[in-house]
Amino acid sequence: MTDHESTAPLPMEESKSPPVGIVGHEHRLHRRVLGLTDIAASTMANVGPAMSFYFSAAFLMFTAGIASPLTIIAAGIAIAFLGNTLSEFTKVIPSTGSFITFIGKTFGATSAVTTSIVAGIGYMLACASVVAISGGFLSITLNYYFGWNIPWGIPSLILTVWATWMMVRGIKISTRVAGWFFAFEMVVLLIVSIGSLIKFGGHLSVTPFEPSKILHGFSGLSAGFPLAIYLFIGWENSATLAEETNNPRRNVPRAVYFSAAIMMVSYVLFMYATETGFGYSVTRMTSTSVLVPFITVSHEVLAGGAIIAYIAGMTSILGSLIASANSQSRLVFNSGREGLIHSWTGKVHTKNRTPMNAILIYIGFQVLTIGVWGIFEIIGKRQMNVLGLYPEIATMGTILVLLVYLAANLALPFYFIQKRRDLYKPFRHLVLPLVGAATVVVPIYYLAKPGQATPYNWYPYISLGVLAASIVYAVFLVRRDPSIGERVGSIVADD
Repeated sequence: MTDHESTAPLPMEESKSPPVGIVGHEHRLHRRVLGLTDIAASTMANVGPAMSFYFSAAFLMFTAGIASPLTIIAAGIAIAFLGNTLSEFTKVIPSTGSFITFIGKTFGATSAVTTSIVAGIGYMLACASVVAISGGFLSITLNYYFGWNIPWGIPSLILTVWATWMMVRGIKISTRVAGWFFAFEMVVLLIVSIGSLIKFGGHLSVTPFEPSKILHGFSGLSAGFPLAIYLFIGWENSATLAEETNNPRRNVPRAVYFSAAIMMVSYVLFMYATETGFGYSVTRMTSTSVLVPFITVSHEVLAGGAIIAYIAGMTSILGSLIASANSQSRLVFNSGREGLIHSWTGKVHTKNRTPMNAILIYIGFQVLTIGVWGIFEIIGKRQMNVLGLYPEIATMGTILVLLVYLAANLALPFYFIQKRRDLYKPFRHLVLPLVGAATVVVPIYYLAKPGQATPYNWYPYISLGVLAASIVYAVFLVRRDPSIGERVGSIVADD
């Protein structure tokens, strides 16, 4: 390919992917089997609104106060800036490699390899929290309704094996299952939220939307901003499904914006309804006696019917587990296919056309992460509480993912100015990504600033270690194999 990629499909014979099979045939995913609805549903299932909101609302209220909905709105706007970057890249070089391809095509082979390692570890860590909470929340539910005391690790392992089987079967069926789970959770979330506004309608207030009510002002907004951003993690899901999507240059950007908008409006509603149920009291909502605020409100609204809120939590977790692994294992797969990591990860199941090896690596790393985390918990003589484990692992992964977001935003202006000057538009390709980069710097700062409790105070150093090790590995690999630069992004999704 030349430096000036065309929006037209890349001719098959021009592909420079490594020799892991018959390129374009043997190791291509199942082409054009997903539509706009499929990838939008998968994206929102990956976000997992019930799961994300259940376990984040109280802490968001603790940091930002009653005006938490404003923090969510700010995060939604930031995601829109990031969505612009992903969409603009996808319009010209749609790729299963997503951010890895976009950054690599801009800054070269070393940056591509570095990003593949940082993004892979970041996503696998962030989503290891989903593996943990799957069994954890099921254990909590079974204990509440039946008095059964089942160690959460057992159901986590069983549910993860089931999710892996679904993903290996095929992208169409696994995406549909995740979409159905998402639809159910959204119906339940809306029923409880609307029910709360009706039941407690006598004291509805606009207080949560008053800027003056943000706890500690701008510092409170900024402190809650990283968690609000985490509510949206998964918004980029559709980009990695580009190869399996019909007309990805059009449908991926649409899915990104549509999903982000729906999630922002929904989260604002859920937070407002939850605060209303607690009488707009930060003290009550963040009380240690309240395990999951939204579940508490569901008991008030639905009484015995609150069991559907527990079920919605489970479907949300399972939908997110499937959708996130589907999406992010494809980053691992594409990196293997293009020779950025071992080529074994770049092979597909001969019948189902799914990246089975990459899926196994992805899930295996997550299970291993939970095991290692557990060992450190034991060494530190801390109880391995799954509700505490969830934010710990998720936060570590989120820092690395944010670094990838930052690099992608900085890459967009360079790419269009240097390589697609014919399509360059200053506002879209310079102003918006720079604003997007600035919005990413805020959560990075608050997640990395000194003085945090253990283990959060370790994370900045671990992140720097991962980044440094990735750069060293990338430099070594590129020196050994200079042709990597030609292979990055050589397999265009719709060629």
